[in-house]
Amino acid sequence: MVDLWTATTAEADDGNAASVPPRPTRSRLTGPATRAMAGAAGISHKQLRHRDVVRLSRDTYLPRALLDDLPTRITAVLLTAPPGSVVSHLTAGTLWGLAIPMQRGEDRVHLTVATGSAVRGRSDRCIHRGPLIPREVVERSGFRLTSPQRTWRDLAATLTPPALLAVTDQCLASWCTVADLQKQLALRPTGRGSARARLVLPVADPRAESPMESVLRWLLHAAGVPAPVLQQQISTPSGRFRADLAWPEQQVLVEFDGDLHRERETFVRDLRRQNALVAAGWTVLRFSSADVLGRAEEVVAQVLRALACR
Repeated sequence: MVDLWTATTAEADDGNAASVPPRPTRSRLTGPATRAMAGAAGISHKQLRHRDVVRLSRDTYLPRALLDDLPTRITAVLLTAPPGSVVSHLTAGTLWGLAIPMQRGEDRVHLTVATGSAVRGRSDRCIHRGPLIPREVVERSGFRLTSPQRTWRDLAATLTPPALLAVTDQCLASWCTVADLQKQLALRPTGRGSARARLVLPVADPRAESPMESVLRWLLHAAGVPAPVLQQQISTPSGRFRADLAWPEQQVLVEFDGDLHRERETFVRDLRRQNALVAAGWTVLRFSSADVLGRAEEVVAQVLRALACR
């Protein structure tokens, strides 16, 4: 059982009470709780209004220090969720370790409930309704959540194709085979996201090394650019290098540079690597998230021009 309270600080000696300012009172709430749970632990309604306590919903409270801890927020939301609720969609994806790109900050916990449930969404939870069969629900991190395959199928209904490709690449790299995802799609062949899932799955590749690299690959695919080789090994007189996306026949390669490439040591290594590849006859194109998300048409045009010139 979660320990909901801590003892208050002892009062100062009477002799110093007039000269020493009183210390701020600590919140007695140390874990997620409903109003009833807090009351049973001796925490008053007034104490639940402490500045270090966050009210997630009408009847759910959490220490402010734990607000960014996802497992704790899930625990808090489940306190007032219907029996049988299953963690799903974006929240399940996070628990499976999937990095989902192109998403605005989403603090709500996503739950799937029975189709006929009357429960509503609120500021701390997003409710999805739909049937779940036993093999689509597993236990992980102490929670009941959708399997990787079912999570992928659910996300196909809400994500754009570039973001879904990033999720699919990661699923194939860590949790599923193509056959697993095909079976899941056959289990739910119609409905929202089914066409998107069929569109993305043939393009997926477990060799992708970052979500934004997957997004970039989708942009090129959607524009009709020939499929690249992923993680192509290239030998040069200066050493052997690996390219994110490569077209070996044209000797063109494309790299996605994330924030890591801003660090000085990585930046210097990247320059030396690029010089070696260019000297060996390769055309090197490097793009950032600002390029991929902010000027996608120009990115595609540059890649097409490079391929056409070789």
